[in-house]
Amino acid sequence: MSILKINRIISKDILLKFLRHFISYLFTIFLLVSLVFILLRLAPGDPVQRFVSPELSSALAEEVRKSFGLDRPVIEQYFIFIRNIFTGDFGISYNFRSPVWTVIMNSLPFTVIFSFISFILQIIISLWMVVIVSKRRAGFIDRILSKLSVAFYAIPTMIIGIVLIYLFAFTFNLLPSSDLQSVNSEDFNIFERFFDYTSHMILPLITLSLPGILVFYNYLRSNIESSYNKNYVLFLKANGTPEKIIFWRHVLPNSLGPLVSVLGAELGILLGGALITETIFSLPGMGRLTVSAILTRDYPLVAGCAFVSGIFVLAANFLADIVKIKFDNRLRVESY
Repeated sequence: MSILKINRIISKDILLKFLRHFISYLFTIFLLVSLVFILLRLAPGDPVQRFVSPELSSALAEEVRKSFGLDRPVIEQYFIFIRNIFTGDFGISYNFRSPVWTVIMNSLPFTVIFSFISFILQIIISLWMVVIVSKRRAGFIDRILSKLSVAFYAIPTMIIGIVLIYLFAFTFNLLPSSDLQSVNSEDFNIFERFFDYTSHMILPLITLSLPGILVFYNYLRSNIESSYNKNYVLFLKANGTPEKIIFWRHVLPNSLGPLVSVLGAELGILLGGALITETIFSLPGMGRLTVSAILTRDYPLVAGCAFVSGIFVLAANFLADIVKIKFDNRLRVESY
């Protein structure tokens, strides 16, 4: 069989795998928005009561309900809801009185930038920790980091954020506790404003990044330990290859490949799940917007936020699949 024919078979196989993943992602999105619709309808309360005073007539309440489309049967609301979601029409936000896409796009850029910075910090710091520890494997620092990583990963993000605020904002008064900038930031020059933004982002970035750093460290540390036990590493050591060359050229590159799946999942979680951090620190992102929409029963906005978050999670995992297939030739001929 010619090489050209083999490449065609492999390319076709990869295309079929991507197609199956794409179909499964569409089904996942369908289940997500359906679950959002059900949970919103089962939750107590009525969004109409937020806009109508009890002293006004019931006819006015029914008119508001009709304008929201809540006077129709639930099953009809569901089919309209699904149709609008997959056509990109999320409707008008009850609270902002603006199209849902407009409201989301006002908050989405901050969350994307915030999550991306956190993601880069997680990769850099975890790699730095692994490089430091690799020089003395099973040493004191390695044992301490391994135990601390398990302990910190088990602590909820909310607790980490609250503890950091208590220590650095209230106890030592070193960093601001909330918001993206100071009240009088408009009077600052460009350098003072940059410092102000940076100081406000330190605690949120630590809160969001710390669990991911520990996950990456543990996973990469385990991969490196496994790589050191491989035959090719033992062969290189037997031939007198310097330890630095073994680590940088052979052990570390082969340990990074399996980490791609974890990186893709973590990036999706960051983009779709920063709501706790943004809520704790009052940051103007998708997380805070989602929580506000849920508490005020803004059905269209909740659906839009859930849909966008789900898309980011699935897109990050899909990107991780592409990277894995690109750099691991074994996956080109193996089925999932």
